[in-house]
Amino acid sequence: MLESSFALFTGRLAKSLPLPMKNEESRPRIDLVVFIIHLTSELSFQSAEASLKYLDPGYFLGKVCFVVTNARNASVPAERLDAVRKLAASLHCPLLCAEDQTPDGVTNAAERLLTVLKVAAGLVPMATALYLSNLTRCTVPSDIEPAEL
Repeated sequence: MLESSFALFTGRLAKSLPLPMKNEESRPRIDLVVFIIHLTSELSFQSAEASLKYLDPGYFLGKVCFVVTNARNASVPAERLDAVRKLAASLHCPLLCAEDQTPDGVTNAAERLLTVLKVAAGLVPMATALYLSNLTRCTVPSDIEPAEL
C-alpha cells in the first residue's frame, strides 16, 4: 500500500518590502522570500535590491531565493544578469533561472521553487535550508568581482 502525503502551501505576493503593518499579528510564518526579477525590466531589479534592506541579514541563509526570468532574451544587457548573480552570490542565496514563455518552462520553474520551499519550510527529512542554500547558492566566476553591500 502506498501512502501519499501532500503539503498545502499558501503564497502571498508583495510588490516590495516592507510588508504592511495591517494584519501583522495574524500573518502566517514566512518560510521563504522569493525575489522574482524580470531581466527585461531595470525597475524589477531595482525594486528587489531596495527591498533587501528590510530583511535581517541573518535571515538570508536558506530563507531567501532569487528567480530571474528572460535570461535568454537577447535584448537583456549581460551586465544586468551579472548584477543579479553578484547580488545572489554576495548574500549566499540560490539563483534560479526561469523560462516563463512556455508552459513547460513555467512548470519546471515552479517545481524547482517548490523544492526549495519544502526544504525551507522543514518538510524534507534530513535536509535543512542552510544545507540547501550551500548546495544551490549562486557563485560568481572569478572574472566577476563580488558585490559589496
